Amino acid sequence: MQNESIFQYALIFCRTARLHRRRAGLALAKIHRMANADLYQPRPEHKFSFGLWTVANRGRDPFGDCVRPVLPPVEAVKLLGEAGAWGVNLHDNDLVPMDSPPAERDRIVKAFQAACRDHGIVVPMATVSLFYHPVFRDGAFTANDPEVRAYALQKTMQAMDLGAELGARIFVLWGGREGVETDACRRADEAVKRLREAVNYLCAYNLDKKYGFRFALEAKPNEPRGDIYMATTGHYLGFIPTLDHPEMVGVNPEFAHETMAGLNFMHGVAQAWEAGKLFHIDLNDQMPGRFDQDLRFGSANLKAAFWLVKFLEDAGYDGPRHFDAHAYRTEDYEGVKDFARGCMRSYLVLKAKAERWNADRDIQAILAELAAAPPSLPATGAYSATGAAALLRHRFDKDAMLKRRLPYERLDQLTFDLLAGIR
Repeated sequence: MQNESIFQYALIFCRTARLHRRRAGLALAKIHRMANADLYQPRPEHKFSFGLWTVANRGRDPFGDCVRPVLPPVEAVKLLGEAGAWGVNLHDNDLVPMDSPPAERDRIVKAFQAACRDHGIVVPMATVSLFYHPVFRDGAFTANDPEVRAYALQKTMQAMDLGAELGARIFVLWGGREGVETDACRRADEAVKRLREAVNYLCAYNLDKKYGFRFALEAKPNEPRGDIYMATTGHYLGFIPTLDHPEMVGVNPEFAHETMAGLNFMHGVAQAWEAGKLFHIDLNDQMPGRFDQDLRFGSANLKAAFWLVKFLEDAGYDGPRHFDAHAYRTEDYEGVKDFARGCMRSYLVLKAKAERWNADRDIQAILAELAAAPPSLPATGAYSATGAAALLRHRFDKDAMLKRRLPYERLDQLTFDLLAGIR
């Protein structure tokens, strides 16, 4: 009987302890949520921007018509202000319809500028549509028709005028139609020459007008053409040094464009950064091997998005974090606002995870061990005759080198645990 009473008291104690632990856990979770509520809220210093074409996208696809009504540019600015964005970017005709009379053009621009002021939104980047109108069916700067090439230059200069008027300092060039379905139509090297001539012309116009633009060239492997000439960021990094003003020209890598081809997007970004050419970046998400999906950032490839954010933050990238993505076709404009908030929140969550990764003792211990060098190892950072002689004399113990562990499995699992929220 006595043992039974002790057992009952012990059971009550255990239940009470569990209840207190549960309450304590809930309280801690609430405190954690409150602390992180502000951490994941976008602020101007984060430099989050969206294109007019992203939030105003009406959900049309090749198999179905629009599901959302027209969202005028001033309303798109209001939506972005309510979502907490810092900037809005635009193609020329996202704001001003083609062939608008000058008075109408000025009225539209003035109303847009007022909306940006009212909602605390800036215009960091502008671009030009050289792909939508049927006249560009064979390309723009690389088209066979000289008149089309001249019109493409005129349209781009007018878009630069608009961008400068709105305060943009970056001008993106995406050659969406600069490609082929058949290589019978032109020699590929002739296309490169035409593209170089066009970019040189625009750089000269930029200097003449004293706009101070930095041009950011955007690559894509295919779509809407069967093949696009400048397929990857690496193609453009090879092209830029051949220009008259290479210092004025960099790249605008897009997550989806490189991922479509199964490439590691962060590697291309890292190469552009190392070359001093990462002028702008387009963030979204994408499943490899699919059409250009432009998914909400971080929604499909969590680890790829994490490594990208970690690289940008560790490197000190201070340019716009631009989201070139679209809400699901199932959404109304409240859902579009959710989409915009989600892009920014995902970036900030991954930024916090990157900071935790950098502070994790186990992860950093592994990295330190991997980077450790024997004290007798000759220096190889910079060449010298004496250093080369020392390197040639040095005896390497390959068996000992082979025995050193490379614990990448554990390193990757620690990363997974951190991203999963259990570390």
